[in-house]
Amino acid sequence: MFALSGKMALVTGAAGGLGRSFARALASQGATVICADIKRDGAEETVALIREARGDAVALTVDVAAEDSVDRMSGAVARIADKLDVLINNAGVASVPGRLLDVPIADWDRVNAINLRGPFLCTRALLPALLATGSSSVINLASYLGLRGAYPGFPVTAIPYGTTKAGIIGFTRQLAMEYAQDGLRANAIAPGWHMGTDLGAARRAAATPDDNRRFEAFAKGTIPMGRFGTPEDLSGLVIYLASDASKYLTGQVFAHDGGTTAG
Repeated sequence: MFALSGKMALVTGAAGGLGRSFARALASQGATVICADIKRDGAEETVALIREARGDAVALTVDVAAEDSVDRMSGAVARIADKLDVLINNAGVASVPGRLLDVPIADWDRVNAINLRGPFLCTRALLPALLATGSSSVINLASYLGLRGAYPGFPVTAIPYGTTKAGIIGFTRQLAMEYAQDGLRANAIAPGWHMGTDLGAARRAAATPDDNRRFEAFAKGTIPMGRFGTPEDLSGLVIYLASDASKYLTGQVFAHDGGTTAG
């Protein structure tokens, strides 16, 4: 039921963090994985790890915010295979935390381009290959910050990130409705605070030791399970959504947050 043998999958942002974990999880169940990222070296490293584990993978370079780059990726996918069973729109960025008046317009534009325009361009370009299977799965990465706000008296995120992740949820639901009868399923994962990703790089670079202590106290204090998540914690959910085990499920949002949104 959870096997992915014979299936072709593409993961954006596969050079590290969640994307690398997703790519390795899919390959572990038998999928051939196309590891796409603007960082070609990182994507190649992910491919090497998959092959070391006797999986099958190939690397592609893509800037998900650039239409011509996405079109080149789509053309390369068509040369690799005549169908695409799974698309994971994982590539994303966050800006330095700050309240609205502290957000530069350049940050708003950059985060929107990658987090929202990127999944639109990639899904649109790869949709014919996804529909060719008659039973495909699109998995979009949202965030618990697309479901609720967070301001514990100091910035832990910024409006561009939360806005784009809320947009991804709307994009996922509309996509699911439009193509349900064509055999395409679309679902979103909304992670909470997960370590081992690149999303917090901007925050960490700008933070003082005191900032980090306050952030950790806030995050752990709002997670009922009392710990941060890891990329590997998401592996089972990704395999489920990619496989036939979830064949009657579409348009849903899975908050993977240790219980944060339960309260």
